[in-house]
Parts: sequence; C-alpha cells; structure tokens
Amino acid sequence: MDINYQDERFADLQLLRYRLNGFEKLSLRQKRLVYYLAKATLSGRDITFDQYGKYNLRIRKMLEVVWTDSSIERETADFKALEVYLKRIWFSNGIYHHYGCEKFEPGFSRDYLRAVLHQVNAERLPLREGETVEDLCRKLFPVIFDASVLPKRVNKANGEDLVQTSACHFYEGVTQQEVEDFYSAMKQQHSDDPEPPSYGLNSTLVKEDGVIKELVWSSEGRYANAIRQIVFWLKKAVEVAENEYQKEIITLLITYYETGDLSVFNKYCIEWVGEHDSAIDFINGFIEVYGDPLGLKGSWEGLVEYIDEEATHRTQTISRNAQWFEDHSPVDPRFRKPVVKGVSANVICAAMLGGEEYPSTAIGINLPNADWIRAQYGSKSITISNITDAYNKAAHGNGFKEEFVIDKPTLDIIEKYGDMCDDLHTDLHECLGHGSGQLLPGVDPDALKAYGNTIEEARADLFGLYYIADMKLVELGLLPDDKAYQSQYYTYMMNGMMTQLIRITPGHQIEEAHMRNRALIAHWCYENGTAMKLVKREGKTYLEISDYPQLRSLIARLLAEVQRIKSEGDLEAARQLVERYAVKVDPELHAEVLERYQKLNLAPYKGFINPMLLPVYDASGEICDVQVNYSESYSHQMLRYSAEYGTLI
Repeated sequence: MDINYQDERFADLQLLRYRLNGFEKLSLRQKRLVYYLAKATLSGRDITFDQYGKYNLRIRKMLEVVWTDSSIERETADFKALEVYLKRIWFSNGIYHHYGCEKFEPGFSRDYLRAVLHQVNAERLPLREGETVEDLCRKLFPVIFDASVLPKRVNKANGEDLVQTSACHFYEGVTQQEVEDFYSAMKQQHSDDPEPPSYGLNSTLVKEDGVIKELVWSSEGRYANAIRQIVFWLKKAVEVAENEYQKEIITLLITYYETGDLSVFNKYCIEWVGEHDSAIDFINGFIEVYGDPLGLKGSWEGLVEYIDEEATHRTQTISRNAQWFEDHSPVDPRFRKPVVKGVSANVICAAMLGGEEYPSTAIGINLPNADWIRAQYGSKSITISNITDAYNKAAHGNGFKEEFVIDKPTLDIIEKYGDMCDDLHTDLHECLGHGSGQLLPGVDPDALKAYGNTIEEARADLFGLYYIADMKLVELGLLPDDKAYQSQYYTYMMNGMMTQLIRITPGHQIEEAHMRNRALIAHWCYENGTAMKLVKREGKTYLEISDYPQLRSLIARLLAEVQRIKSEGDLEAARQLVERYAVKVDPELHAEVLERYQKLNLAPYKGFINPMLLPVYDASGEICDVQVNYSESYSHQMLRYSAEYGTLI
C-alpha cells in the first residue's frame, strides 16, 4: 500500500507516516509476535505521561472530554486554540514541549475552559472522589495558565536545585542534595558489587513523614495497572517467540516488571545483548534518563522492530571491524577498550513506537546503558531505516538546504552524499561511539551528574565524525571516495552553529542534551581552529569551511578530551566545557535564522502516526494474519490510545 508520508501539521509540528517495508514477508508466527509486542509497546503510554509531569494525565483526560463533547461549539477561536493545545499535549506526552521542555502557553482563556467544563457531563471528567468541577479548576488551572507554576519539565540551569525546579514526576518532596546523598549512600553500601544495578532507574523517590524512600515501578507497585497490561501482552508474546532464547529473554523482562528487581533487569539486559538469531526484536522498559535532570530515572519507552536485511550489511561491516576502530581512536590508550566485546548492529524497520519513542522517535539506539554490561558483554545498536526514509521523503525539495548552505558546490556535495553520510554517521554513533572507551577503575558512571548526558552524546557524535573521514570507510566499501565525508562535516557544523536554533524560543538558552552536544562540538571547533568561520553574503550569515583536514584534527582533539572527562569522571571539566560552548545563544544570529526559516513555511519538529496492526481471525478465533493499515488520523489514534491504554488515573 502506498502512503502519503506527510500528514497533519499544527503549531511547530509536522506529522509523518512510516511504512512497514517487507512486513508482508514475515511468517504468521512472526506477525503475531510483532502484534503482541506492539500491544505491550502501547500499553505503557500513560506511564510516560505521568513521568513527564504530575498533572499531565488529568489535564489530558479533562481536555479530551471537552474536545469530544458534541455540545461544545467547535468554530470559536477558543475551541480551536484548545484543540491545538490538546494535540501538542498528545505529541509531547504532557504539557511541556517534547524537545525544549518549556510549558506550553494555552491560546484560550481560563474563563472559556471553566465554562466548557461546566457544560460537559461531569461524570466524564477525571474527578477524584468528592471532587467538584470547581475543585478541578482550582487544582489544574494554575498548572495550565500560570507561567510561574512548574514552568519546565527538565531544568538544567547551572546553580539551581534541578530537582525542585523540574516538573518531571520522578521526585516528590526531596531536594537535589537529598537525592544525590540518598543514591551516593546506596552506591557506597554496595561499592564492592561487581554487577551494580542502575540505582534509582525504576522508582519515584519520595519523602514521607521525613523519611526518604523509593516507590518502585512494578506490577505490585507504582504504575501497577499499566505494567500488568504490559505483562499480559508480553506473556502472549512468549507463546510465539521465535526461539527458546528469545522466550527466556521475554520471561526475564516479565519477572523484572513483576518484581521491580534491578538485578533481574541486569540479567535481562545481558541476555538481550546476547540474542542475535531472531528477526524480531524490541525495546520495552524504563530506559533513557534524559528526562531526569540528574540522569538517574528511566523514562518508559517501547519499540518493536524487525531486521532490514539489505541495509544491515552496512552496520555489520562496521561492527565486524569494531576492534580496529577502537585501536585507532585518537584518545589516550588508557581510555580505550583492550578487547571490544559483543558489538552487534542491525538496520531495522520500526513496526510500532510507544512511550518516549512516540510520536517523536530516535533514528538510532544503542543499549544497554550500563557501562559495565557494555564492557563485559557488549551492546546492541540499531538504526531505523523506515523512519529515516520517511524523514528523507518528507524533506525532499523543501528549500531548507538551498536557504542555509553557503554555495552550489557545497550543496552539490550534500545532495550527492548527504543521505548516505547521515545514515553512516548514525551507524558509527550508535554501533561504535556509545560502546567505545572505558571508565578508569573506581570511576562512578554517574560522576558527571547533570552534564553526563551531553558529554556522552558528544562522545558518540565525535567518534562518528572522526571516523566518517577515515579512508578505512572507503576501503570497507561504505563510502565511495575520500570527499564524501565533507557533506556530513558541513551539515553537522551548520546545524550546531546555526540551524538547530530554529528549535529554540527567543530569549532561551539551549537545554536539550543532544542540542547541547551539537552546539558544544561546533562552537569548540570554531573557537579552537581556523577551519571554519561565519561569513555574511547579501545580508545573510553562512558557515564557510575552508580546511576539512584541519577540522578533522580538531574533532580528534575534542574527542580525546571528552573521552578523558568521561573516563576520569571529571565533573568540573565537563561543567566548564558544556557551560562555555553548549548553552548560550547569540540573539542576533538566532533572530536571523528564525526569520529565514519562517519564510520557508516549514515545521521544525517531526513526529509519526503509527500504522494500525489489524489481526485477522479464522473460524476458530485464532489469528491467521496481521494486516497493516495506514489510514488512521492523528486525532483518532490519540483518542483510541487514550481509550484502549488509559490505565492510570
């Protein structure tokens, strides 16, 4: 079935669709496995909403009642503004921007919302026992309308209490110092553990009656209703697993969800890394810690995938040569891995996105995150071909490159090599970058604290940038010649210096870890060499790169320093590097970039509508096929998910 890759657009968002290439070639057993894993992937949706803000679920459910009530006049300016606000909430899993983390400004008034809440059937509203509509207004209106109340989901401003100034719902009644002391004491108590758990990964830390304790996320603890539904579908998946090893892995994940025991999660991660025979794979759990200002708590996410056989040749070539890349890295030999273990890399097709991976998703993933598991057992890397393909098809001919690239020769190089090098850099970042290097003995993996995520992303990006310019990639047949890398250097540095500013609100600094990483690399190279500069042509600013070999040397120097910071746990050096190069925004350049971008009439952020996986049943009630349908609208999908997977209140 042909699909239209571009769909609805609103605010700063463009909805896209992705195609399940080759799904029809999977066996019935594999299709059933994908279907059950997809249901498990969607079942955790409410967890992500709650993690992203204490009031997100009630606000979402309240506005869904208003939006679906047929008695409400739909042609007023207030209603249309409420509609956009609700669609943004669906996209961002809450009332905070999915990328910038700032709270949305509603375009409708308090009086309007109060009036329509009194107009709808109160029994449909998310009222607590004994609560009235006015009680609901008093509770939620300050969160929605008062800009000073819980203004940011994740605050990373240096010098502030990052826990108490962040609206994410991982902590209740505790300060940053109390959190750090709590987990420091826990680590100290178990300092001799050779297989340490990721302390705090799956719990809310609260203070009750003066006592600090963890509320563990499990089928018997916090988020129990959602987790039980996830477990139900995982148990169905066990029945149709591709092999005994995969069955054991899914069973371990179920045990982890049922107990909340992080040592079981370690076992699951180790076994998951070691399984390479299945065509179907998945991610399901509390994984990435970017949503926590302290980088401890895992946001819930889900992804179902199957191998893209043709494209996987590229990543397998890289992973087979992992030791060569590690040995030739420009970092201090003390910080290299003597033996690279278990690096596996696949190009995959996403079959379903969920939680933190939906609607906005990564294009590459490397897991697990525990450094000791990476060192002893290796890691799995994926790049998602059908997501990248959808981005490329949607961006074709939109005028962005023509507006910001300095000249036609550079544009020609980007047109010729850009997609190829983008994919390859993602592969190097995920397959090798995150898995490269090692911590020195005794270094705490969380030593870099709030700066850890930015440093880690910079480390992986620098690794990819350094090697994409290496003749080894030409020898391996991954690039056609020694000029191709220039397309990646130019677009990367242009993004870090200029074009990613389209995602920043005027007057704000850079907060998101991946954006900080790109700014850090570009600005450091800009200030510490003469390879590139910003020039004015006909009143417009462009990036000019005059010396690509020198730029690679600068990247090598910065990679060596960033790896040192990571390996030694040098918090002060991390702080200085990030605060100097990765945070500040030039307001004049920012204004110019925004003005030029606005004329292109493009949305700076993209996300996806999931396909529908529709089971077909035979006369005995057994699934005899799973069909893919791409016709569901964004609003219908979001309301259906709220109805089918609305497990938390």
